[in-house]
Amino acid sequence: MQFFTNQFIEFFTNLEKNNNREWFNINKDVFNKTVKQPFENFIEVLLNNIKEDDENITLTPKEAIFRIYKDVRFSKDKMPYKTYVSAIISEGGRKDFTTPGIYLELSNNGLNFYGGAHFLETTQLQNLREFIVDNLDEFHSIINNASFKKHFGNLLGEKNKRIPKEFNEIAKIEPLIANKQFYYLKPLDSKIFTSKNLLPKVMELYFASKQINHFLSFGIKGH
Repeated sequence: MQFFTNQFIEFFTNLEKNNNREWFNINKDVFNKTVKQPFENFIEVLLNNIKEDDENITLTPKEAIFRIYKDVRFSKDKMPYKTYVSAIISEGGRKDFTTPGIYLELSNNGLNFYGGAHFLETTQLQNLREFIVDNLDEFHSIINNASFKKHFGNLLGEKNKRIPKEFNEIAKIEPLIANKQFYYLKPLDSKIFTSKNLLPKVMELYFASKQINHFLSFGIKGH
């Protein structure tokens, strides 16, 4: 199934050069027809596929998709529109930034597939670190799984310069324990948008990331 045309890429190429309300309002029908509606259709089909695998995902597209309008009140960048469309698929959707899930960002440059745990509260980070220590072999097995390594390489994330002293020794064995984020990324070329392989490819990445998301979710909850 093909969800997008080259007009999707063209719209964002033009938006980058004309990021203002006057241009956007003139081209709003183009946005609705070539970007907004196709993206909603894609996310709806993607959600239906994921729901067949995970009964905890009960989102509607509206609950998953972020608006293209930027909140510029506290930003130095006053351009009013994002130059991409995006959606998060997790138990809480776009209003939940702590539950591990997958995040998709589509622009004229391509598709970025993110996942993992990016915004952790202090208690959640402590819980997860303790869980990794208690389940280190399982953690290593998951992040060294052939499918995960093939698609994502390694877990990423900014590190704390200082960590609680109880983790100092384990950090010598597993440096990721110092991370305050545990996420992964797979960029895809914009050619994927007009390919019938888009949905199968995203589902392939979903399944490749399923184990690590489950592990992170379990650990964050303090099990």
